[in-house]
This record gives sequence, structure tokens and C-alpha cells, in this order.
Amino acid sequence: MSRSPQSGVAALPRSLGVFGGVLLTLSCVTPASSLFIVVPPLLQTQGSGTVLTLLIAALLSLGVGFCYAELGTLVPSAGGEYSIVGQLLGRLAGWLVFVISVVSLLVIPPIIALGTAGYLSSVAALDPAVTGAVVMALAVAVGVLDIKSNALITGLFLGLEVLAAAVVSVLGLTHVHQPLGGLVHAVVPDGHGGTGPFTAGLLVSGLAVALFTYNGFGTAVYLSEDLRDPRRTVARTVLWSLLAGVVLITVPVAAICLGVDSPDRLAEGDLVAIVDSWAGSTVGTFVSLCIAAAILNAVIVMVLQNGRVLYASARDRTWPDPVNRVLGSLHPRWGSPWAATLAIGLPGVVLALAVPIDALLGFTGVVVAVIYLLLGCAALTARRARHRAVPAWRMPLWPAVPLVAIAVLGYSLTQQTGRDLLITGGVLLAGTCYWFAYLRPRSATHWVLSLPADVAGDPHGADPGTPDPAGAEGAAAPLNGARP
Repeated sequence: MSRSPQSGVAALPRSLGVFGGVLLTLSCVTPASSLFIVVPPLLQTQGSGTVLTLLIAALLSLGVGFCYAELGTLVPSAGGEYSIVGQLLGRLAGWLVFVISVVSLLVIPPIIALGTAGYLSSVAALDPAVTGAVVMALAVAVGVLDIKSNALITGLFLGLEVLAAAVVSVLGLTHVHQPLGGLVHAVVPDGHGGTGPFTAGLLVSGLAVALFTYNGFGTAVYLSEDLRDPRRTVARTVLWSLLAGVVLITVPVAAICLGVDSPDRLAEGDLVAIVDSWAGSTVGTFVSLCIAAAILNAVIVMVLQNGRVLYASARDRTWPDPVNRVLGSLHPRWGSPWAATLAIGLPGVVLALAVPIDALLGFTGVVVAVIYLLLGCAALTARRARHRAVPAWRMPLWPAVPLVAIAVLGYSLTQQTGRDLLITGGVLLAGTCYWFAYLRPRSATHWVLSLPADVAGDPHGADPGTPDPAGAEGAAAPLNGARP
């Protein structure tokens, strides 16, 4: 394995194609667990209007997906959003994205894992916190394996997810009790047998959670140092994963809204009970087990991608040098960032034991919206002179797509709860303090955003006349414009 002479961090081996990348990325979108864990609160508050909210979120996610596809091929780094924003909007902006990303990366896997016990209840009575902790531990153990093994394991689990989504869709569409027009002229159940109108205000208030439902297609950017020929494959992986995720989530939700015998059933938020009413408890149990497998699958991929973000931060010298050396080490056999994976995955075991699932769902929705908004801003600057010659995939309808995404996301943030906005603000404040206390005084040697040299050394991927400072293929090299 080659190493960067600047950071001493070994490079990830490129062994992943588009198909394997889509399997891993779609597993992080985790259609089944999104459908049965994230969607029920939307159904409770938005009723059949959930379909409209998801469709608007899908269009917005497509705009964000275009941004990911272009920016991920322009800056193909395992650091993902923080590397992109740091390169295009400045190092401080990139650092703040890293801070809120790391916090969300710590809390999202336990949030997902905590839902496992509920879907195993038909087989065994399990404690939700302990079960979530076990799922986190299993995910960490699998996450330190090589990327090809992870693609195979997650692909098998993904097959079960797709099957569960298909079963729900078929059952809902063969037990239609509500008019098709109810998806357009939506109603909201009041929990007492009555309904109310679905307003534009309700739609906007649900967008942050709806965006979180599809969140995960950006995993392709985190895998860009594992993908072969990332200048081409990152964009394909992003867009195919997003399209598949939208279909696998939205179609079953529409089927559920049409198949319930009364709109008031949506207020209960118990989708397995709805499946039981259609096909009996045996099918409901099968679907529940598929969902449990989907949750484990999602957590595996999240732990895998999160470890790569922390690995990239070590390469970029975010921490004191001894910490950077440990977090930047790769497993001698599997080529995985094992230390970084353990460092960001094991705290999730503790969080699963200590944190209620509802306490952080709104916060994660705000974090996703903030990161998407900053990516939209970065996309507006991605075609300046020094980036114009890079052979990146270019989105259609630029700059209209990022401008619309910025406007909608900015407005949706104004509709979120003060508590969630305050938590996000507190995290950003803590990150700003670390920036001024530690990173800024060491700006010549720390937080040096970097790319693998096989990308940064590409004459099309660097400023004209810029040599390859790493001098070794696959090692980390400073990003264009970053301080050496």
C-alpha cells in the first residue's frame, strides 16, 4: 500500500465497480427501514399527503443528487461533503460541514438500529436498547472487512429489502379501499375517526424528514476512493441509487395510503399491523424479519462509510499527529480503515443503550437539510475557471437546479423546531471553537484537504502546471488550492 509523504496515511485500494457501489449506496438509503421507521411519523402527521411530500422531496433530492454527482466527480474524496464544501467554499465551511456530519454519523446508525427489536417482536420479546447495541456491534464487526465482502453481504440483505417493499406494494394495490384522487387531494387523520385538510404548511414542515427518508445516495461520494475511475462512476452510482430508492420507498407508501380501510389507520403509524390486516400474521412476520435484516444492512453500510470519513479526516490532519496515524491506518489483510471504523462505530453501541429514538430524529433531518443547502452553494461555484477543465460530470439545468434547491431547503429550515435548530447551532459553535483554538493556528500543516494522487495527479484534475506532490499512485495529495 502506498502512503502519502505528507500525512503517512495509506491509500484505499480501488476494487469497486458501479454495481457494487449501487448495492452499498442503496443499502445505506435502506428503503425498507426508511419505509417502516422514518415514514410512519410522516403518515401520522400528514396522512395520505405523505405521498405528495415524498414526491416533492424526491424532486428536491434529484436536484441535490445532481449536485452530488457533479461535485463528487469534481472532488472524489472519501471525506464526502466536507471535502467538497471545503474545496469550493473555503476550509472553515468545510470544517463546519465535517463537524455536523460527524455528529450525525454518530447518531444516525443507533437511531436506525433501535428499531430492530420492534420488528423481531413477533419471534421473540427483546429489549430495544440491547438489541440496537447488538446490531451496532455486528455492523462494526462487518464494517472492518474488505469492501468487496461488504458489497456481497449488503447485496444479499438488500434483496430481502426489495422483496419486503414489493410484498407491501402488491398487498396494498390489491386491497384498495381509498380513491386514487386521495393521493392528490390528501387528508390528514385526526386519530379520532375524522380527517382534516392537507395544507402547504404541513407539506413544507415534513420536507426535512422526507429528505431524510431518501438520505443515503451521497454514500457514493464516500466510496469514491474505493470506486474504479471515480470521475465517471461516482455520478452513475449516485443517480441510479437515488432513482431506485425513490421507487422502493414511494410506491409502497402510495399502496399503503390506498389500501387502508380508513384514513384514520394511518394515524396509528403501525405499518406491520396494516400488512397483517391484508395478509395475516405469517406474512406480517415475514415482512418484519425482512425489515430487521434491512436495518442491520443499513447500519453496516453507515458504519462502513462513516469510518471512511474519519479516515479521510486523519489524512487531512484534523487531529493531533498520534491520533491521525491511528485513524489513518488500514488493515493489512482487508485494506479497510479499521481503526477509524471502530472509533466511530463503537460509540454507537453506547448511544443505542442510552438515547431514545425520537429525541434525535428531528435533529438529523435539520443536519441533512443544512448539508444539502451547502452543497447547493458549492455547486454554484463548481464551474469557476480553475474547476472548468476538470473532466467532471456536469448536471443539466445549471445553475437553476442548485438555486431552487437552496431556496426550498432554506425555507424548510425556517419551519423546523427551535429545539432541533438550537442543537445544530450548538454543535456548530463547538466546532468553531475547535477551529479557532487548534486548527487555525496550525493552518499550514493541519486541515489540509487532500485527494488520492491517482486523481489529484491527473493532468485534467489539477490546476495546469501543478505537479503530483505525492509522487506515488494512490497516495494522498493536497487538493487543488489547499495548502501543502
